[in-house]
Amino acid sequence: MKTGKLGRITIVLGCVIILFVVVRLIFIPSLSTKEGGSQKLTKNATQANKIPNFADMATISEKKRAFFRYLNPLVHQQNAIISDERQFLFSIRTELAQGRTLTTAEEFRLNQITEKYQYTLRSLNQQTLNALLIRVDIIPDPLVLIQAAKESGWGSSRFAREGFNFFGQWCYKKGCGLVPRSRSQGLSHEVAVFSSVEASVAAYMRNLNSNAAYSLFRKIRADLREKGETPIADQLVYGLINYSERQQAYINELLSLLRHNKKYLVENHEQKPAV
Repeated sequence: MKTGKLGRITIVLGCVIILFVVVRLIFIPSLSTKEGGSQKLTKNATQANKIPNFADMATISEKKRAFFRYLNPLVHQQNAIISDERQFLFSIRTELAQGRTLTTAEEFRLNQITEKYQYTLRSLNQQTLNALLIRVDIIPDPLVLIQAAKESGWGSSRFAREGFNFFGQWCYKKGCGLVPRSRSQGLSHEVAVFSSVEASVAAYMRNLNSNAAYSLFRKIRADLREKGETPIADQLVYGLINYSERQQAYINELLSLLRHNKKYLVENHEQKPAV
């Protein structure tokens, strides 16, 4: 009896161990691939051929035109999203002025927008909506395109090719991105890896519209709006003083890029697809 009972226990334990191994082999790998820099890098490596090989183009003019044509639809798309969010906020502001109550759907969308732009809406009134509208505003296409050219080496940098990062954005969790080869000793930042170039553009624009480091950028834009003027790249570029440790030298480089690539930016604007 004792031996038979012990045998049954051994069989049960063996079945449990086998079941555990099978579950681990089936489920654990699938879960681990959902997050993590290494898995994302592997995925990006297979998608990198979707980015044109700008470096191999015959002439500088061809490279610049191709770069702007490639990136502009993504920039234009994100600005269209922002414009739609901005118009929604204007409609909410009008409803409040008329004494109307927001619907559940409107409240839900308003919460989504405040979370996206990292704005704490303690109360809903004209003043708080105006403050939110300072964040929810477009970024001129030429400025986005020029900064992408600067930060990605015209789409040829390792970070752009392997991590779809066209704006040099950092992350601070180990394994979140690509480690810069020139990173100074003692620093721990990495260059963020994105699932697509579109995600990189969206993150960059959200960063300028919400990060405290770019409050000057948003103030310049809001002041121009207050005067009834359309914000343009040449004016807003001064608000990017904190984007680089080089500060004014960095701004001067962006201004130079804007001047020397004006004809390509104009061509690109004329070919811009309608939303």
